Amino acid sequence: MNFRRRRAEEPEINLIPFIDVLLVVLIFLMLSTTFSQLTQVQITLPTANTERQTTTPETLTLTIQADGRYSLNQQALKATTVADIQAALQSAQAGPQTVLVIAADQNVRHQAVISAMEAARRSGLSRVTFAAQSSVAANSQAADKRSTVK
Repeated sequence: MNFRRRRAEEPEINLIPFIDVLLVVLIFLMLSTTFSQLTQVQITLPTANTERQTTTPETLTLTIQADGRYSLNQQALKATTVADIQAALQSAQAGPQTVLVIAADQNVRHQAVISAMEAARRSGLSRVTFAAQSSVAANSQAADKRSTVK
C-alpha cells in the first residue's frame, strides 16, 4: 500500500477558448455596427459678404485694476457701485454700435467684473468683449519680472 500523498495539481486556466469567444464577440460587434449618415444634421450654411469693414466701431475701454478700481478710457473713475459705473458709461457712450472692452486684471474679484457687465447692460451697451493678452506676451512679461527681481 502506497500511502504517499499525491501532489495537488495546480488549476490551469486555458486561454484558448476565452480568446475564441472574444474574437466571435468582436466580429459580431463589427458586423452589427451601422455607420449611417441619418444621424447627421443636414444644414445649408448661409453665405456672408466678405468685404472688409470700412468703419471701425467706437470702443470704450473699462479697466479694472486688481484692487477693484475702475478706469474708463485711461481716466480714473471714483466708481464703487453699479450705478456709478453706469453713469460714467452713459456719459461716454457715443452710439448704439459702441463696443465696450472690459480689461480686468487677472487677480481682480469676480464681483467687480460682474458689476461692470451689469452697468453695461443697464446703460444699453449690448456689444461687450473682454481683453486678454496672448500667452507669448504673458511669458515675456514673466521673464522680464524675473530678470528685474534678480
